Amino acid sequence: MNLLFELSGENTSLAIAEIACVGTVTRTATGAAIAEVEYPETTTRLAQTHVVMELIGECDGTSSALQELLTQLNIIADRPFACRVRKVHPSTVDAPQLELERMMGKSIRGTVCLSNPEVEYRALFTDNRCFLGKVLYTIDRGSYAYRNPQRRAFFHPGVMMPLMARTMVNLTHVMPGELLCDPFCGTGGMLLETELMGVVSIGSDYDPEMLEGCRSNLPDGAYVRADATRMPYPDGCFDAVATDLPYGQSTTVGADSLDTLYVDSLREIRRILKKGGRAVVVTHRDIRGLTDGLFEISGYYEQRVHKSLTRRILVLC
Repeated sequence: MNLLFELSGENTSLAIAEIACVGTVTRTATGAAIAEVEYPETTTRLAQTHVVMELIGECDGTSSALQELLTQLNIIADRPFACRVRKVHPSTVDAPQLELERMMGKSIRGTVCLSNPEVEYRALFTDNRCFLGKVLYTIDRGSYAYRNPQRRAFFHPGVMMPLMARTMVNLTHVMPGELLCDPFCGTGGMLLETELMGVVSIGSDYDPEMLEGCRSNLPDGAYVRADATRMPYPDGCFDAVATDLPYGQSTTVGADSLDTLYVDSLREIRRILKKGGRAVVVTHRDIRGLTDGLFEISGYYEQRVHKSLTRRILVLC
């Protein structure tokens, strides 16, 4: 099915890359993406998308062009419906939002219901184009806020927020029932997301305090205390790896230096990863040079957290 994605806007490149875990992206625009997706229900796993729609038409980004498109489509709504319009900068549509929504409501045959519609049609104006879609799913991003790490039984400052942890897991393309490893599991944020997604996961950490905290947050999870440079797993046993590499001093992670830790742990990640599997690793600086001879880099992204921390995200295969 040809789907239209209304993106969250925090990091467009990450949002587009994340969609690739459920389909094939065919086109992009500011704040939007179009992809072919075989199983639309899988899109509910996405974290960087606001709304998923069936793409039913597109036109120039003007009110008259939208009116002409609606006339051609001759849409009949068999259930109470509402119409919504979103303008994404640099949209140049020549009419107010409310006027456009009223025009859409008059052009679609059926019963308009603004208070509790069963169907929603959305017009997305961006880059001088208008994309018309029928809403399939609205992503409940409020659930990520509810899972704020400070609500957990064990909290440690500097942990990754659930929204980003979910994105990292999605970038591995791991599927429900497959096996994922987080060799620096910390307080368990990545593993919490895999549990919600139906992905089987195993976490390990060198720091016993972090490991105990992880157990508190995920009592039914699978964990082991392990050195990420010498992991106790067979070769090629994991479908995916997602991990947030340590940023602190080497003495806290059991290595002579961070570079040594990074290279040795990347070598171990390559060993335990199945052929064709993906590893997503996050760190505080660009370590692409350390992957030479170990992985091919299929993606590199930056996410600014605050003025003293920008996360570098590497997708390796």
